[in-house]
Amino acid sequence: MPNPSTQRPTQPSVGRLGLVAPTARADLDRLGWNTDAHVALLWSLSRAPDADSALRAMVRIADALEADWAELSALLVTDTSLRGRLFAVLGSSLALGDHLVAHPLSWRLLHGDVTLPSRAELLDDFERLAAEIAGTAGASHVLQTYYRDRILVLAALDVAPTVENEPVLPYVTVGEHLSDLADAALGAALVVATRTVCGDDPGPRLAVIAMGKCGARELNYVSDVDVIFVAEAADSVTTRVAGEMMRFAGETFFEVDAALRPEGKAGQLVRTLESHVTYYQRWAKTWEFQALLKARAAVGDPELGEQYIDALMPMVWTACDREDFVPDVQAMRRRVEELVPAGVRTRELKLGKGGLRDVEFAVQLLQLVHGRNDDSLHVASTVDALAALGSGGYIGRDDTANLTASYEFLRLLEHRLQLQRLKRTHLLPEEGDDEAWRWLARAAHIRPDGQHDALGVLREDLRRQNTRVSRLHAKLFYQPLLEVGNQFGPGLTTAAAERQLAALGYEGPQSALTHLAALTSSSGRRGTVQQVLLPTLLDWLSDTPDPDAGLLAYRRISEELGDQRWFLSTLRDEGAVAKRLMRVLGTSAYVPDLLLRAPEVIRQYADGPQGPKLLDVEPDAVFRALVASAGRHADPARAIAAARTLRRRELARVASADLLGLLPVVDVCRALTSVWVAVLQAALEVVIRANSSTDGPLARIAVIGMGRLGGGELGYGSDADVMFVCEPTDTAADESAAVRWAIGVAEQVRTLLGQPSSDPPLEVDAGLRPEGRNGSLVRTLASYEQYYAQWAQPWEVQALLRAHRVAGDLELGERFLLMIDRTRYPSDGVSADTVREIRRIKARVDAERLPRGADPNTHTKLGRGGLADVEWTVQLLQLRYAHKVPTLHNTSTLEALDAIEAAQLIEGDEADTLRQAWLTATRARNALVLVRGKPTDQLPGPGRQLNAVAVAAGWPSGDGSEFLDNYLRVTRRAKTVVRKVFGE
Repeated sequence: MPNPSTQRPTQPSVGRLGLVAPTARADLDRLGWNTDAHVALLWSLSRAPDADSALRAMVRIADALEADWAELSALLVTDTSLRGRLFAVLGSSLALGDHLVAHPLSWRLLHGDVTLPSRAELLDDFERLAAEIAGTAGASHVLQTYYRDRILVLAALDVAPTVENEPVLPYVTVGEHLSDLADAALGAALVVATRTVCGDDPGPRLAVIAMGKCGARELNYVSDVDVIFVAEAADSVTTRVAGEMMRFAGETFFEVDAALRPEGKAGQLVRTLESHVTYYQRWAKTWEFQALLKARAAVGDPELGEQYIDALMPMVWTACDREDFVPDVQAMRRRVEELVPAGVRTRELKLGKGGLRDVEFAVQLLQLVHGRNDDSLHVASTVDALAALGSGGYIGRDDTANLTASYEFLRLLEHRLQLQRLKRTHLLPEEGDDEAWRWLARAAHIRPDGQHDALGVLREDLRRQNTRVSRLHAKLFYQPLLEVGNQFGPGLTTAAAERQLAALGYEGPQSALTHLAALTSSSGRRGTVQQVLLPTLLDWLSDTPDPDAGLLAYRRISEELGDQRWFLSTLRDEGAVAKRLMRVLGTSAYVPDLLLRAPEVIRQYADGPQGPKLLDVEPDAVFRALVASAGRHADPARAIAAARTLRRRELARVASADLLGLLPVVDVCRALTSVWVAVLQAALEVVIRANSSTDGPLARIAVIGMGRLGGGELGYGSDADVMFVCEPTDTAADESAAVRWAIGVAEQVRTLLGQPSSDPPLEVDAGLRPEGRNGSLVRTLASYEQYYAQWAQPWEVQALLRAHRVAGDLELGERFLLMIDRTRYPSDGVSADTVREIRRIKARVDAERLPRGADPNTHTKLGRGGLADVEWTVQLLQLRYAHKVPTLHNTSTLEALDAIEAAQLIEGDEADTLRQAWLTATRARNALVLVRGKPTDQLPGPGRQLNAVAVAAGWPSGDGSEFLDNYLRVTRRAKTVVRKVFGE
């Protein structure tokens, strides 16, 4: 080290040099960089990404060089290329700074005419060195140093433009050289491993197949290197050589990962070529063929490696014809999204939204779809594949250029982040760490632009690139589909477009193309907006269970609303509306028909101050509005039409919120009950008014809700079970006249509501009245009281447990409830004979009521552990104990179950088992109607429809098989509890 000079010529201050460390001036003095001769050198230092780190490393290097420091210091004054490379490396990589401190003479590698060696040169150098030192104690250290020296040279050339006017090293060159370097390291490790296992004997015929980024020759600075081993003989010796090679490489260079081999980590490490071929022909999954896109014979036996590639690559290009290709691809997309922890999602360069994986996944999928018919797509690297897809017309030329630029920008940031400490990472700095962001900007060659400093430019660039990748990710797949048949320039053929749609989940690609042509063929603004919207809409639809039905529904709605400017404008300007609409359309056959006649609900898909506007409506407000709307019309038919309009709107709102996971199932049932009650109230009022003389009606009428209506637990496919009770008014001549008049009113209400309509039906079922369908449709309160006192059957007593006044004269309805309380909640409880009769009826229902051909395990109403099982269990407990437990006087199944648990009539875990079964079956039953568009109780078998039911029921993964397994597990446990209660 030179003695610090006592003179201080005029120099830039440490602050102007970007040096903020308290020791900066002392460090410059220690290096002797304090004369006028060092001014240019200091300005070069200031341009390093982290000038303080570079200066500290230089002090440590000077200490390590001792007498040799003078040579380096003098050269740094005169050689701008050397100081540019050295300062750039030291300011970019703490790890390479440590390497230079440990091996200070390696600085000479950066002096003079520095070029990158070819792949062949690297292979020869590494294998020759490995052969010379194999078996010696320091072999790993020597090869590690040699490997780090090669990384040092590459990094210096890569980052030097940040300091001096060195040529920028293209990203592709960096990735290729890192891959070549990895090949050379693998070759050296194979030499050492062979010598370790076989001694001086020739090693086995073993080929190492590079996979992933190494196979594609687009490797990172720090990455696991994925490999597959193929051998002439998969014996113990070959396996030991492969294992030793992985161990030595991991200790010396980088981790070697063989998890992409057949059967993954559970499979054999080494297989013969024949074994590989057999596995891929019989058992390989879609992701394994996708991984083979990047397979390349790297080192080892070249003939065997090429045989492997020749044998397996043809299978890659037929993978999209596999039956499970589409669900596998969708599952892979979901898995990638789930891998990203929520806390770092915005910092993830690789897996985050608009990140590297979005580009790579999209490109690989397009290769798999079209590569069977186009050999030009048989390339491994992402950049090369993008170029080939652009040349073939599968991606627009501008989109190809933009996506390539974004991808290379993100990879550049990834390289810089990994270079800093030579650690594998894809995480951007934390949001508040401005110094880390500033360092990254400088390391990535980013300069201020006049409006922003380097940090601001980087953040703006990153936001723009992420946004562009996200936008192009959808456009990548779908924009070319909108231009099929375009006679100007390259584009997809019809056959290629159909293949692409099929791979994206469309089972009817020909019909889908017809819909797309119809949507975009409109002249003027409508067609232009559809051209802009459809790539993103189709991308969202492809993530739904039935994109074909969703696209057809979207076309129908677009054509119906074609003249209403708000529709397309809302979809264009409100991304949340468009995304939610696609999810609904691609899942449900029930909602699209409602939206066609109540399109204003689509506007409620938007977000308001408190969340989605779908939740801004209160059921009580809907009730009042519906009754008032109907009441404005004297003609009953017109009044019911007005009520249907508001009901349709409310059904569309509730079902949409349900499908989007915004409403719990209990709230869905309450809302559906409320709208049914409103329709009954409106219909009853208008019919009474139409049939009344100037003296008023002849009778007061109350509507008693039974079953699910009485319990406030209606589903989408539920009828309204009711009973009508009347009481003569003063204007009635006698009671019989009043009853006849009330029967006419009730019949007219049922007829008006039951008329055929394109809306979901409004069936009013009065079959639970005394004497069933043979009894009078309407009775007086006294008649009901007499009947129940003398002739009530056990099943009728059970039915009354859910009776509740819902419409009409509420005072009369309340007196009816007080009257039947003596029957359903007798003060001394129901008799043992009644309990036995209920059990007998339940056994008969189990044996006889299940529809022919129905699966008793998956019938949501009458199946094992389904709704009937849970409800009968609750009702039996109510019959037995309601005289002792007043809280059991409740028509709601769930609320009664809460009371049963609180009273400890059954164990707490048993109550929870029944509760979960009821909720699970209710969700499933509702979901069946939403998906199929009509009432049904039978869950379908595995396939697209079951997946749709799972999505509609809010199953997190949307996987129908998982949903069904859970349903069977929950209901099986519930059936155990049911048997216990009914068997007492």
